[in-house]
Amino acid sequence: MSYKSVHLQDVLTIQEIYSIHYFEYMCDFSFPGESHDFWEFLCVDKGEVNVFADQKFHVLKKGDIIFHKPNEFHDVKSNGLIAPNLVVMSFSCSSPAMSFFEEKVLKVSEPERLLLGQIIQEAKYAFEGRMDDPYQEELIRSENPRFAGEQLIRLYLEQLLIQLIRHNMVRTLPPISPTIVKSIKQKADGELFAQIQEYMEAHMNESLTIEQICKSNSVGRSQLQKLFRNKSGYGAIEYFSRMKIDLAKQMIREDHYNFTQIADALGFSSIHYFSRQFKRITGMTPSEYASSIKALSDNPG
Repeated sequence: MSYKSVHLQDVLTIQEIYSIHYFEYMCDFSFPGESHDFWEFLCVDKGEVNVFADQKFHVLKKGDIIFHKPNEFHDVKSNGLIAPNLVVMSFSCSSPAMSFFEEKVLKVSEPERLLLGQIIQEAKYAFEGRMDDPYQEELIRSENPRFAGEQLIRLYLEQLLIQLIRHNMVRTLPPISPTIVKSIKQKADGELFAQIQEYMEAHMNESLTIEQICKSNSVGRSQLQKLFRNKSGYGAIEYFSRMKIDLAKQMIREDHYNFTQIADALGFSSIHYFSRQFKRITGMTPSEYASSIKALSDNPG
């Protein structure tokens, strides 16, 4: 047999990465704005922000992603009420397909959120420094990176952009055959996980037990633990604890309550237990976290 190869076509290729950020902003944070000759996107992971871009004003909420084309002036401001978490990345890409993203605000799906998370995780090992410094102008390579981490960042980012285009294009192709659709069980697991997440969010002021979660969501104990291990890498109670600490971080940044009030609101038995849990999960005490975030907000140098 005489085999002939097929040269795989690249429709969308990332040439360079300029920044990868995960911000936890104060509720009154304001970035004065900038323009540059490369692409940038901002995705709201939690909360809400106001963005001015290309002479248009946008209110972005959880799951919204906005793209700024090269040389487009843009700024971002918290709304004074909600402390947002944002993913911001900038990169160069000369592919004509990028024109799809001009002047668009899109919604990210769960698979696209997972890709964003994978980029953030790889970046933690590939580059030195803090990912929440809004004034960082250069990525410094880590001395001990993971194998092929930078390549994975590029591949994940290209996949993210391709999926966003596919999911938001007007579909003209016939439906995909059921034989190649992802398993029904995976979809069901995703829906169950989202349901339990919503249940946990509604009971953040309580100390939930495994039994309560199982009974209220009609799920078995072993199924619950397996589901959370597969979806998050944590057991259900540990995941719930981390949700509480994430909310505590947001409340600290919004600066409406003291630490004792936050601990009470989130169902911790004491301020001391809250502080221990906060440090265990974040590596900082609540006071150290508050000082760290305020220093970044107040000192643009």
